[in-house]
Amino acid sequence: MTRTVRGPLHRLAARCQALVGASWFNLASFAVVIVNAMALGLETYGGVVAIVGTALRTVEYVCLTLFVLELLVRFGAHAPAPGGFFRDRWNVFDLVIVAAPLLPGVRENVTLLRLLRLARIVRAFRLFPSLRVILVGIRRSLPGLGSFLLVTALLLYGYAMLGWMLFGAAYPQEYGSVGQAMLTLFLLLSLDGITDTLQAGREVTGWAVLYYVSYMVAACYLLTNLLVGLVLTALQEAHQDEQVAAQRSGRPTDGHPEDEPSVREQLARVQAIITDLERRLPEQQLIGPPATGRVTAEAGTLVLSKPQVGQRSRTRGRRKRR
Repeated sequence: MTRTVRGPLHRLAARCQALVGASWFNLASFAVVIVNAMALGLETYGGVVAIVGTALRTVEYVCLTLFVLELLVRFGAHAPAPGGFFRDRWNVFDLVIVAAPLLPGVRENVTLLRLLRLARIVRAFRLFPSLRVILVGIRRSLPGLGSFLLVTALLLYGYAMLGWMLFGAAYPQEYGSVGQAMLTLFLLLSLDGITDTLQAGREVTGWAVLYYVSYMVAACYLLTNLLVGLVLTALQEAHQDEQVAAQRSGRPTDGHPEDEPSVREQLARVQAIITDLERRLPEQQLIGPPATGRVTAEAGTLVLSKPQVGQRSRTRGRRKRR
């Protein structure tokens, strides 16, 4: 009885896994996400809704049906062990955004319903490894981003106090308080209108050049490069984790073949290890005259051979006695 039940489940799981692993399956899922997003965007135009409102609702139902079918296929890939389906966070996310609009109370709330439909666009991140790397990199950069925001806030506060002391009386709308000065300096991070601001500051005090130049170097250049370096480091770590996960699951990676060591390099490393081990061998274990080992590498197989001098001498002694 158990074999008759497990056999079809394993066959179903194998077929679903082959379907999920196919490249066209992810492309089709991505196309459904794009069509759903376009339909959601067209609903913001009143004239379009008045003309093709019924067609847009039909597209919405078709997309929802396809999302449900995709979830069923992914669940079928874990048919022998359904718990594996829920251990994947992306599967749980898809299940929530697809099933939530069907719940009573959510179905009547138009705003919440549109937010859930908008969240389906995030499903595009799970379909392609490059997009997943970006999302994981952003998540990894959040702790460092908190420290970056703290440094930025302290820097803006310090320059805001200096700006209030220098330009508070002349420009009360921009530097009348520390809060207004911080907002003004925050808007200057994009260097938009910095020339006019610098010229206006020079009319008040000669320290304006040093003030704004030092602010541009510290805030606009150093902090921006720090943020870029933080994000790039997080993306690199996420890319390495994605490659490790792909190697464990047997999926192809996006890495280049030149990133892996060649066969010659691997053989050279192994030969160096064997040479080091031979050097460490105690001399007491060598019988007869010293003989060096011989290392050969053929067809990826390493053979370590050593002449057996002691055994040959014992054999000759036995022959002479006879």
